[in-house]
Amino acid sequence: MPQTPMRSFSAAVVALLLSVVLMQTANGLFGSLLGVRLGQDGAVSSQVAGLVMSGYFVGMVLGSLTCGRIIERVGHVRAFAALMSIVSATAIAHSFYVEPLYWFVLRTVFGFCMAGAYMVAESWLNGATSNDQRGSLLSIYMVLQYSALGGGQFLLNLSPPSSFVLYGFVSILFSLSLVPLTLSRSAGSGAVSPSALSFRELYRISPLGVIGGFASGVIAGAIFGTGSVFAIAIGFDVSEVAIFVSASIIGGLILQWPIGKVSDVFDRRTVITVALFVTAVLGVLLALLPFPGFWPFIALATAYGGVGMSLYSLSVAHANDHIDPADLVPASAGLLLAFGIGAVIGPIASTTAMDTLGHWSFYGFGALVSALVGCFALWRMTQRAAVPMDEQGPWVAVSRTSPMASEIDPRWDPEAEEEAEPQPSEA
Repeated sequence: MPQTPMRSFSAAVVALLLSVVLMQTANGLFGSLLGVRLGQDGAVSSQVAGLVMSGYFVGMVLGSLTCGRIIERVGHVRAFAALMSIVSATAIAHSFYVEPLYWFVLRTVFGFCMAGAYMVAESWLNGATSNDQRGSLLSIYMVLQYSALGGGQFLLNLSPPSSFVLYGFVSILFSLSLVPLTLSRSAGSGAVSPSALSFRELYRISPLGVIGGFASGVIAGAIFGTGSVFAIAIGFDVSEVAIFVSASIIGGLILQWPIGKVSDVFDRRTVITVALFVTAVLGVLLALLPFPGFWPFIALATAYGGVGMSLYSLSVAHANDHIDPADLVPASAGLLLAFGIGAVIGPIASTTAMDTLGHWSFYGFGALVSALVGCFALWRMTQRAAVPMDEQGPWVAVSRTSPMASEIDPRWDPEAEEEAEPQPSEA
């Protein structure tokens, strides 16, 4: 009887994935909890809420650039334990009182530690998995991540956002995520400090890959960071906020697979361009049309989030069509940085638009960004010939959590990377 992909993985991998599920469930609940709490506070404007929520992505960018050295210095187990302990503590600390600057600092620290925790988990997953299992592992990892983030939204209904209960529950989940990973003795680990192509070099190789990754960050940052702020602003109750944010996340899980597979059949730049303009059209419809009712609105929001968040994997695939397999990891680090910069800007810019032009400009801003990058994509198609279809690599859904996720990517060729490294000269 053939084994299912999950059954064929070791107990160490299953334990690591359980840690990720607990961590992402807590993360999904926590992000929306803070957005709802800020949205319900009449003294906090949408713009200030966006600035506060952007702190998470500021921390993620800083953590992705520096946490590798911390992990190398103290080891995977101690680094993960320390980082998740800080994450758990910052979750509780948010409950003391609502003050924007105080929360921004906490969100930045939280994001920094989460970046390091992702690096540990993903390098550990890579070390615990054979090369022929990486494709299955990446698929399972992505499904579990999105499902946990989406499912975490519904825990908002357990208690009022102003009470201590939800903050304590988030802290408990983060603390419990320590248990499976730290007790997994048989897990191996990979290196955690991939060299990165310079941003200038990466842009020279694939301008559309970099700008597309940035645009995806702007859209995803607005949805993840301030989607709950927007939902409260237009009058949704807590249970409706949970459905709204969850639908946008699950849309990203469901739609990126068919969109990605289409990009394996046609010129990938064309698919990216179409996805950008579809996102722009959906954003305009959501911003300008009269409210169509809750469930039709959720359907449109799901499509907007799904198509918009598919742009990152498409951009990575497009960039990979122009680089050597040995450079996949350093290129992914650069693209993740582009995504992170966009994700910092997204919550700030979208909520500024909300305060300036009205709540529905949350989607109008996303539509504008998508349309501008779509025009850039059209221009790029006039500057360089398309990669021949027989040379175009396969699309793969990729995580946006840390550069280490790219080492689980089945397109990465570790042997080619070793061969590409300069060899020491003999004396």
